[in-house]
Amino acid sequence: MSGSHRGPDRTILSIDAMGGDHGPAAIVAGLAKVARKRNVGFILHGNKAELAPLVAKQPDLNGICDIRHADDVVTMEDKPAQVIRHGKNTSMWSAIESVKAREAEVCVSCGNTGALMAMSVLRLRKLPGVSRPAIAVFWPSRNKIGFNIMLDGGADIRADEMDLLQYALMGASYARNGHGIVRPRVGLLNVGTEEHKGRAEIKAAADLIEDAAKVADFDFIGFVEGGDLLSDRVDVIVTDGFTGNVALKTGEGTAKMVSDFLKEAFTATPLSRLAALFAMTSLKRLQKRMDPRRSNGGVFLGLNGTVVKSHGSADATGVAAAVKLAFDLAQSNFNQKLAARVAYTPGDSHDAPAQIEDKSSELK
Repeated sequence: MSGSHRGPDRTILSIDAMGGDHGPAAIVAGLAKVARKRNVGFILHGNKAELAPLVAKQPDLNGICDIRHADDVVTMEDKPAQVIRHGKNTSMWSAIESVKAREAEVCVSCGNTGALMAMSVLRLRKLPGVSRPAIAVFWPSRNKIGFNIMLDGGADIRADEMDLLQYALMGASYARNGHGIVRPRVGLLNVGTEEHKGRAEIKAAADLIEDAAKVADFDFIGFVEGGDLLSDRVDVIVTDGFTGNVALKTGEGTAKMVSDFLKEAFTATPLSRLAALFAMTSLKRLQKRMDPRRSNGGVFLGLNGTVVKSHGSADATGVAAAVKLAFDLAQSNFNQKLAARVAYTPGDSHDAPAQIEDKSSELK
């Protein structure tokens, strides 16, 4: 099935429709949620015989989907090296190719993170000056927008001081152009806030980031600790991929445990069930605020193209959140502005203001 998905001023997104735990039905349902409110078109990659009937059941997708058949699927068990060698016929490869060919603005996938990153680096290539791409993820916080941005979330377990500087520049650009934070506050994750604490590369990175902040329109607040991940004193937290991924998985596990404990507490006795009934409105408000589905979507930063990684277990609501994020990034010309931002290197202070193109006034 194909439609007139390239309508007037329509933003085209490339979707790996076969990745994820809930299969293509959840992904197609999520696309329909987005299509109701945005002028968007989709290139869907996957099993055409399976996708066509799902798309046909969604009136909101009528005429805005182009289905590209792909025989194979990247599974969660596949090794990145295997996918690189044998994955040319997969829906994930095809979805990335549409961005490489400039047919679509952003690629979205719920699939295997390692394989998606490896394939994205291979096909899209890194931006000039970027040594290690990073995954920027959301962290629920007390900030007005409801979350902080942390990177790297697990793209690469290593990071030296220059990598951490690039993460700070990319994170600040993402916060500004993706989320409208005019002057992002950037913090460097460490084991303490004192200047003498931390590994040598972290101390060196702090000096580099502080110098960059003077010309790159963000505020460097220095070292932050684990407790600041949820605070309102920082917008962007910079760390290496090993630490970031451990922190992310710990946070997800803690949130699930708290949710389970609340359910147990409110169903333990008839009296507690009655109390839950009276507290239902407040509990629903809390659930909505903490719902990870509504802040779903990690962005691969540092590539010649934008890729959004949705959580593998995302349902239609989670998929819709990731696709909305992809749409917003495409609308802001985010990747072009990011390329200008990472072109900055230490010592460029005289030229940096002219090079940097992601000022808040240019937001769409």
